[in-house]
Amino acid sequence: MNKLTILVLFLMVLACKQTPKTKEVEEPVPQAMTESKPEYPDAIIKVFDAHGGLEQWKKQRTLSYVLPKPELPETHTVDLWSRKDRIDTEQFSMGFDGKEAWLLDADETYKGDVGFYHNLMFYFYAMPFVLADDGIIYSEAEAISYDGKSYPGIQIAYESGVGASSKDEYYIHFDPETHQMRWLGYTVTYRSGESSDNVKWIRYDDWQEVNGLILPKSITWHKYEGREIMEPASTVNFEDATLSENSKPESFYEKPENGEYVPIKMN
Repeated sequence: MNKLTILVLFLMVLACKQTPKTKEVEEPVPQAMTESKPEYPDAIIKVFDAHGGLEQWKKQRTLSYVLPKPELPETHTVDLWSRKDRIDTEQFSMGFDGKEAWLLDADETYKGDVGFYHNLMFYFYAMPFVLADDGIIYSEAEAISYDGKSYPGIQIAYESGVGASSKDEYYIHFDPETHQMRWLGYTVTYRSGESSDNVKWIRYDDWQEVNGLILPKSITWHKYEGREIMEPASTVNFEDATLSENSKPESFYEKPENGEYVPIKMN
């Protein structure tokens, strides 16, 4: 064996001694991603489906509609994911930037409560889909009757601390054949912070299709005595309704330079 062969063998042995043994590491087994989904009663799921379905609703980002008030039409715009909103008229604007409500009203035209009104009509308009929000407690409601027909219902309550008025309650009643929403009963506790048994009633039976979803074209408040629903009292119309999967710029919902913040009362 020549010297060169001996040298090569020596280097190979040396390399084997200096190379540390590697410990085998088990590769993590990929696990299927599971999305946590809220549990809804079968009855409310059927109502959502009758109006185009939650999947289609959750794709939408921006909702807009006009309240055609004769004296001062209002254009309402809402970001459906963040719930930022804005109302524009020829005389004033108001909105919610995600943290605070604001008002732009140089001539002091608006005399209402911005903290209460900025998203009020959105919640009536976006029925039944807003009843899929987080923090809701569902239970069966006693059926109501109107004009000889019975409408089964679902009671909606909120977990403590959810929203500006967590003690509010809603009652959604639907057509037993089509499962489309027909009536909304609701209580208002915004000012008092105390629970109320005074349930107001709105009829939903005038619908329009907007981007694959069935949303109101108008809603009608009725006179009532307890759970007895009486004749119509007033109607609100919705015009130029649009839904888009695109969002507005963040600046759209921010307080304008000359606007001012308005406190929102939380119960």
